Amino acid sequence: MNWISSRRKFISSVSSAGLLGSSLLNKTLASDEKSDTEIKNLPKGKAEHCILLWLGGGASQIDTWDPKKMGDAKAKKPGSYYPSIETAIPGTQICEHLPSCAKILDRFNIIRTVNHDIIDEHAAATNIMHTGRAISGRVTYPSIGSIITHQKGALNESVPAYVLIGYPNVTRGPGFLGAKSGYIYLTDTKKGPAGFTLPNDVNLARQSRRTSLLNKLGNNYLKDNSQSTVIQDYNSAITDALRLSGPEFGKIFQLDQEPDKLRNQYGGEFGQRCLLARRLVESGVRFIEVSHNLNFVNGTGWDTHNDGQLNQHLLIQELDSALSSLVMDLEKRKLLDKTLVVVASEFGRPAVFDSGGGRGHYAKTFSVVMAGGGLKNGITIGETDELAQKIVSTPVSVPDWHATMHCAMGIDPHEELYAGDRPVPITDNGTPIMQLFG
Repeated sequence: MNWISSRRKFISSVSSAGLLGSSLLNKTLASDEKSDTEIKNLPKGKAEHCILLWLGGGASQIDTWDPKKMGDAKAKKPGSYYPSIETAIPGTQICEHLPSCAKILDRFNIIRTVNHDIIDEHAAATNIMHTGRAISGRVTYPSIGSIITHQKGALNESVPAYVLIGYPNVTRGPGFLGAKSGYIYLTDTKKGPAGFTLPNDVNLARQSRRTSLLNKLGNNYLKDNSQSTVIQDYNSAITDALRLSGPEFGKIFQLDQEPDKLRNQYGGEFGQRCLLARRLVESGVRFIEVSHNLNFVNGTGWDTHNDGQLNQHLLIQELDSALSSLVMDLEKRKLLDKTLVVVASEFGRPAVFDSGGGRGHYAKTFSVVMAGGGLKNGITIGETDELAQKIVSTPVSVPDWHATMHCAMGIDPHEELYAGDRPVPITDNGTPIMQLFG
């Protein structure tokens, strides 16, 4: 690695000038040798796609993937809101409202000790979970979806590399990587992304003439403004939009082509989003994020303060049917080993109940779930205390989780990208969870 060799040269020159003792030099070089070894030994998975199911609002780990002894909201007794059930992983229990996932949990890995230090700000916590870094005043960091897009691209030139099923947000965006690593988005499954369908009075021949004229004008303008990244990005966006306006991309969104029985298994709108994610994977899309934050179901979504706790089980049941259907559908189509399915939220919830009977925010330990992706599945990572509030073993930082995802996708989490002239490693010193790799 260039930075290691440069660092060694610097240390050697400073040491020879008498500014550093030999002891410090030896320790630093030994540290570099260790870093070199760690980099060489990084696992390189073979997953080709990633689907991130995003539970916006802060899903409660103690009420889903890391249940503990029962609590009582009325009596303000800390603990789980629901009983737990056994699963296909011996010794691992989950919430009773996840029965379908429990039966196939050997296809999953639960990471129960993900943690960061942002508690009271949803946007900042969402940002760190998507980018692996805190918000910076100088650099807008790319999301994990954009990094994977930048590194791997789409598997089919007729589709985009990155699709967001939910509302657009800078935390999901490409940051300093630029528009080519960005996403297209849609907010429901009744139709495809806005702007990719030709008007009724524009046939393919007419569109072709328009595109030809646009290219002539655009190419001249690009020559005169070759140093402008804004114009380059804008031109790339136009090119991609024209490419995706063809009939092949539009067919992906025709969910009515799927059997009614399968659509019913997936469930409501969130389930249909997950079904669409499977179709996007089949088409060659590299990264898909699916938002599950349907506030009308329980009044608050996953941000279960006050009365939102009362009907939290409706959200959990929706997640159960959609997630289990997605995993088994991918497996049936021999796509599960090629597709990393991830369930994450910006933080968790504490075991204690607030004055309204709900739960506050908690980031010191919470759960992230992964399935498929060619990993060694059926492993539960990390242990928490009797209230799922303290890490007992195997803490996993957000950069570690990101490094695990990148390695599963065959991406080196230590590789440097560039924000202008500034090198930025893909993860902030993240180390993959080695147990999950064969």
